[in-house]
Amino acid sequence: MSFLNEFNIFKFSNKIKRPLILDGAMGSLLEQRGLTNKDGTWSAKINFSHPEEIIKIYKDYINAGADIITTNTFRTNPYALKRAGIDNYKIYVKRALELAKTSVENNPILIAGSNPPAEDCYQSSRKATPKELELNHCYHIETLFENGCNFILNETQSHLDEIKIICEFCSKNRIPFVISLYFDDNLKLLSGENVLDVIRMIDNFNPLSISFNCINNQTINNLFSLSTSNLNLNLNLILNLNSTWGFYLNIFSEKPFSTYAELIKDKIKLNPSFVGACCGSNPDDIRTIKEFLDARNSC
Repeated sequence: MSFLNEFNIFKFSNKIKRPLILDGAMGSLLEQRGLTNKDGTWSAKINFSHPEEIIKIYKDYINAGADIITTNTFRTNPYALKRAGIDNYKIYVKRALELAKTSVENNPILIAGSNPPAEDCYQSSRKATPKELELNHCYHIETLFENGCNFILNETQSHLDEIKIICEFCSKNRIPFVISLYFDDNLKLLSGENVLDVIRMIDNFNPLSISFNCINNQTINNLFSLSTSNLNLNLNLILNLNSTWGFYLNIFSEKPFSTYAELIKDKIKLNPSFVGACCGSNPDDIRTIKEFLDARNSC
């Protein structure tokens, strides 16, 4: 695809009159099966040791209705692998893209290149220097895109310095990207900034979409709260973005899945360009989302 076509892929959701469907969890599924590592690489080595597991999960998500699959690269970034004693991150990224492309075959499925925070998620303090953060994201994003993903999905980003690095690099190099934010119930990033201010900043870089992931139902409801003085600000901010928006939430605490499905039904009226599910989800959950969207469109 040309960059222009890439830039408009999420606006395709308007034509099909439903959000695109992102796949669900990969790492937490592999962890439940006892396949992940505790050396800082998490699911990265599984691309080599159990490729058949990765491909089967992808195909299950595609058969369930996913329009987008996410590369198993949440811990193939240079900083994480170097801390685990691995220098050649490129072979890990390349392998992950090979498995994703094998799984897609000739189906019209988009491949999102997962780019995580440099260090573990959910931590306010970090050890990486500013230069290490910059090189980590620039190298990882560049390698993901060179190996054939359709766009970069910068997941669970919760520190403003890393978000700025990502936005500036992708914008400068014309790499289509999504920033997906993690924030607390008080609408603050882990680095302390108000998420609404950060969303405005990101929007200036013309991402494909701005999304929210790995938060729970209550946290996203706080963002769109109907009971605070910020109602008009919150809704207008989301609805008037130059970018599109989407979400895929942590559902470990939202069992049964119907709890999360109800939130999706509630938020559909705000016209997200894509929806999915994050940690704790599986292909059956994605199928539930697809069935709901299909039923809604048939009405």
